[in-house]
Amino acid sequence: MKIAIIGYGKMGKEIEAIALERGHSISSAFSSHHPFHAQSEIDADVAIEFSAPSLALKHIRLCLDKNIPVIVGTTGWAEHLSNIEAEVSDKKGSLLHASNFSLGVHLFWRMTEQLSELMNQNKDYKASITETHHTEKLDKPSGTAITTADLLLKNQNIYKSWMLSEDQVSEDSTLPVTSKRIPNVPGTHEVTYKSKTDQISLIHEAKNRKGFALGAVIAAEWLLDKKGTFTMSDIINFT
Repeated sequence: MKIAIIGYGKMGKEIEAIALERGHSISSAFSSHHPFHAQSEIDADVAIEFSAPSLALKHIRLCLDKNIPVIVGTTGWAEHLSNIEAEVSDKKGSLLHASNFSLGVHLFWRMTEQLSELMNQNKDYKASITETHHTEKLDKPSGTAITTADLLLKNQNIYKSWMLSEDQVSEDSTLPVTSKRIPNVPGTHEVTYKSKTDQISLIHEAKNRKGFALGAVIAAEWLLDKKGTFTMSDIINFT
């Protein structure tokens, strides 16, 4: 399989290494020094896009115009998803997007759902979410944190919405989500329930970018012969 990498930074290089290990080839690698645009020549079976929130929509649309299936790991563009889904359908394209490609994160989300259902019966505990990433990550909170918050909201009656907060103190029915940016942190997400007597925490800590890269390449392999818009939930099934 020939893969085009759109966003050849640290994550792009990890994707390249994993793809080569799995017997694929890299046909193109686009970066700020070699940007992907309408005139770009691209000979690929699939593209994997990890760039920046301000570039993701442009890159997705260019892939659709060039009839290239695209895996998107960039977050921060979710408000445009319905429009992109319509464009994928109109152009009979292929798109798989995820706020996180790590298998461990999807297990973390499943446990978040189960814990939030249990804690819904224990009103003495107040919930919060904290995410920590490297300083190069621009969007706050992370897409993974937003997905985590949405899962928690779905399973608890006390919280009606979430908000980006500087601390972990909840206000009425609002779930606080705190973002931290520290050098060289691949990604850590924590769901915490605090009461006056104790604390319960569920943590996923990425040790490096390899788990994200592997998930993206597996997603590319899966998407190759499909049409439509998909997520990692279409690939991973823990039931």
